[in-house]
Amino acid sequence: MNFIRTIFLISLIAISTSTFAQQGGQIYKKYCAGCHGGNLEGNSASALTKKDFKYGRDQAGIFKNIKHGIPNTEMIGWRKFLNDNEINAVTQFILSFQNKKIEKKSVIPATLITQAYVLKVEKLVTEGIKTPWGIEFLDKNRALFTEKAGKIRWLINGKLDPVEITGMPATHTKSSTGGFMDIALDPKYPVNGWVYLGFSQTNGDINDKNSAGMTKIICGRIKGHQWTNEQILFEVPDSLKIVGGDRWGCRLLFDKQGYLFFTIGDMGKAEDSQDLTRATGKVFRIKPDGSIPDDNPFLQVPGALPAIYTIGNRNVQGLSLNPLTGDLWASEHGPRGGDELNILKKGLNYGWPIVTYGVDYSGKVISDRSEKEGIEKPVTQWTPSIAVCPIEFSKSQLFKKWGNNLLVGALGYEELQRLVIKDNKVTETELLFKGFGRVRDIKTAPDGSVYVLLNRPDMIVRITPQSTL
Repeated sequence: MNFIRTIFLISLIAISTSTFAQQGGQIYKKYCAGCHGGNLEGNSASALTKKDFKYGRDQAGIFKNIKHGIPNTEMIGWRKFLNDNEINAVTQFILSFQNKKIEKKSVIPATLITQAYVLKVEKLVTEGIKTPWGIEFLDKNRALFTEKAGKIRWLINGKLDPVEITGMPATHTKSSTGGFMDIALDPKYPVNGWVYLGFSQTNGDINDKNSAGMTKIICGRIKGHQWTNEQILFEVPDSLKIVGGDRWGCRLLFDKQGYLFFTIGDMGKAEDSQDLTRATGKVFRIKPDGSIPDDNPFLQVPGALPAIYTIGNRNVQGLSLNPLTGDLWASEHGPRGGDELNILKKGLNYGWPIVTYGVDYSGKVISDRSEKEGIEKPVTQWTPSIAVCPIEFSKSQLFKKWGNNLLVGALGYEELQRLVIKDNKVTETELLFKGFGRVRDIKTAPDGSVYVLLNRPDMIVRITPQSTL
């Protein structure tokens, strides 16, 4: 069998190595670039332009790794999604780049052609920032945005204010996803000036990965370049914090009633997502002052955390209100496969880890079920996982042809998508751009333009319609 397999591979290569490499480049861009970089230079996964491969660099080794994955790593097997011809094409593409020095450059163009518009893309900030995470607009001229390492910065008339805001709390950044996350403004911000922040916090050493931590929600006021009047809105006791956790959440959103929703990921403790006494794997709802709404769903359950709104949420990374229905929509990271788009409803269970469309990073089956009575089904799911992140319903008068469409960003696949939603179903998907960086946040500015925060490379871009099609 090994001999036959070898002959099979050789015969495939003999057809046309260059043709395979060209086809492989297209497949690579679709499935692999998000993790390994658009030019194989590396991203969340290692570069593929090196001399020494830990798991084998020859043709047979690369083919095997793509097809079957690498145990105990995040490299999944692609045999369920790609046939042998396609896997071999990707192998040839990777081999054609060996020993070449490739530097990652931002190749985002000045214009993008989409189905409805020719889009103008302005690179507002390309230097002086590191891992921007969330952005909110105070007015047409000013915005605040967070940086993962523990900063809030001013964006004034589309330009970065070089003076940093001082007085911010220390954050626990020793996990890959910890740090300052989302930011929100009080619905009455022009009157009271409250700014809300979600971040990873520990009462231990912030530089020690073994310090127990958990997502914390605070608010404060920013006077010039000073953080003041800090108040704690949500914090669990140390007994509920997690050592070595990951997947902290944390997206923030105020609804039309003035309630603040925030998310906390499962922190690597999947089973706790079903435990009402634990904070992980949930979506929460509180009043702006941190008090609990009278109709929160688990108030009468002994031992339950009263702020819980939904359970069974692995790691919600996007929140947006449907402007037509008022429903709260959420995007959620799956494991290997099974990213989800959900409509969040009070007191419901979204299934993690009882049901899932994905498998564990090791390849182990988490659950043999993707549906179960009493558990909410997603509106849609992505397998393979695109590492779905921000979502934003389009409500801009500049983009009338996108009315009530959902903009969706992806980290791993480095994508910005447009989803057409009808009767709470996705009826059409358009890929607006891909491969320009990890899409961390999407926000509609007061003037109707769309701002996109990118990571790796770190950048803030502004998108407007240049013309219609």
